[in-house]
Amino acid sequence: MDLDTRLLRYFAAVAEEGSLTGAAQRLFVSQPALTKQIRRLEDGLGVRLFARSRSGMALTRAGRELASRVPALLDGWDEAVQATGRAARVLRLGFLDAGAVGAVPEAIAEFRRAQPQWRVELRQFDWSDPSAGLARGEVDAAVVRLPFPGQESLAVRELFVEERGVLLPARHPLANSETVEFRELLDEPFVAAGAETGAETGAWREYWLATEERDGHPVRVGAVTSRPDEWLGAVAGGCVALAPASVPRFYSHPDVVFRPVSGVSPSRVGLARSRGQTREAALDELLAAIARRLSRS
Repeated sequence: MDLDTRLLRYFAAVAEEGSLTGAAQRLFVSQPALTKQIRRLEDGLGVRLFARSRSGMALTRAGRELASRVPALLDGWDEAVQATGRAARVLRLGFLDAGAVGAVPEAIAEFRRAQPQWRVELRQFDWSDPSAGLARGEVDAAVVRLPFPGQESLAVRELFVEERGVLLPARHPLANSETVEFRELLDEPFVAAGAETGAETGAWREYWLATEERDGHPVRVGAVTSRPDEWLGAVAGGCVALAPASVPRFYSHPDVVFRPVSGVSPSRVGLARSRGQTREAALDELLAAIARRLSRS
């Protein structure tokens, strides 16, 4: 069969984690979707790769054989992709939101003046992948919001922090407040990242629901979204959402207001790349330019 490298990455994650739950969180996919892909791989190969039980996913003999070969296959493919990118002189930079990359275009312009033979592609990802493409090997580096699931496997440099506030419906009783106390929001319906992120109990979702600041008070989820337009629409419809202070400059809705919040930690923005990535001088130069710009933005 012709194998999709994504199937091999999914297989490798389940083999290493020993469970669908852990692998789904690591890959930012839902557990049902991951199960479907593993079955697709098994059906294509005509063998069972895992013995499923309540305690997890144990490799079969055939699974152990494949697991012994997959790392070299994926490493070879990743090197081929990177080599192709170097030959084409293309660097791919992922990001999630405009507020985190405000000064990046200036850094890219600076890089292009120094390295005119290289092209930089900015790729925006929705909240279904808080790593902005890095976890799936779709970009060379990414500007990310910290913390997020799986960041310990990446090389991450923190660049700057910005305060968090709250998005409220314009008709909300707190909409005219100069500053909102987070405790006033504890019983409000919050907008949450979707379970399809694979991070339902992970750092990303919990951080934007401020679970650590709730002192055990349960979260009330009023809507699940993965894109800014859905996010703003959910707030306009009666939910609330924590958001970085830069949001009003880049996203707006006539029925939504932004207010500062006290009692929650600030948002941290970082620059991330794969730890095992082949070092590329041009990428190092681009990341250095971005770090300089964002650190003083």
